[in-house]
Amino acid sequence: MNKEIFEGKWNQLKGSVQTQWGKLTDDEIDKIEGDATKLCGLLQERYGKSKEAAEAEIEAWQLRHNR
Repeated sequence: MNKEIFEGKWNQLKGSVQTQWGKLTDDEIDKIEGDATKLCGLLQERYGKSKEAAEAEIEAWQLRHNR
């Protein structure tokens, strides 16, 4: 999913983000604003993931929702 589509669908995808990454608060999800870089940073912070692991997880999640 490219950046523009990700940002455009963000309101539809927020619930899925909360389900996938339950440690993220509603406020944090709102602040992401469809920015995969911000999501990556929060995953690193909350889950202690490396940047590469967080990016791979986001990419896999995006592929599941790119229908």
